[in-house]
Amino acid sequence: MVTFSDVISSEDALREVIPAPRDSGAWDKSLGFIDPHAAAFIAKSPFAMIATTSAAGNMDISPKGDPAGFVHVLDEHTLVIPDRPGNGRADTFRNPLENPRISVYFLVPGRSETLRVNGSARLVKDQWLLDQMAVKGRPALLAIAVTVEESFFHCAKCVVRSNLWDAQHWADASELASLGAVMRDQLKLQVPAEVIDANLEKNIATRLY
Repeated sequence: MVTFSDVISSEDALREVIPAPRDSGAWDKSLGFIDPHAAAFIAKSPFAMIATTSAAGNMDISPKGDPAGFVHVLDEHTLVIPDRPGNGRADTFRNPLENPRISVYFLVPGRSETLRVNGSARLVKDQWLLDQMAVKGRPALLAIAVTVEESFFHCAKCVVRSNLWDAQHWADASELASLGAVMRDQLKLQVPAEVIDANLEKNIATRLY
């Protein structure tokens, strides 16, 4: 394990590196509800990341994706996120049973700004709601209902720096191992990577919804 000799351990030390904002805008940019701009952004987002923590402090960040607008804004204080068939770990759903704190991060392809929503979560399975979030005739399995406490847009700098939407600047990923090879090696499976990859592709084809 790497040992570090110059560790920041107080806010005063942090502020020597990152001075506090000079104007109130950086502090006051968050809202306690979903305003029309945030609602419009969510309606265009096909991809979100959900952060939760268990009572013991075990953290999870789970990606969720569906056709744009899959996260529904029911009112300015409530949004709901559908669940589809997955790997069964259910970390994102077990954590709120112990600790309701949740953060959701939204991206819209082609837009450099991003949106974060913080609040508390409940797991719900009201049939009218699951039917409302159906895709290809298949209702959601359940939904995370988020009571919104904070909503704010992030500036574009991180997306601009990463060239996230510019394919000309993407690193060549062709030499990365397939997920089947990764699973074979990490789990020490006595199965060829090609077989695992074929099963993963079949799962996507038959259990997407």
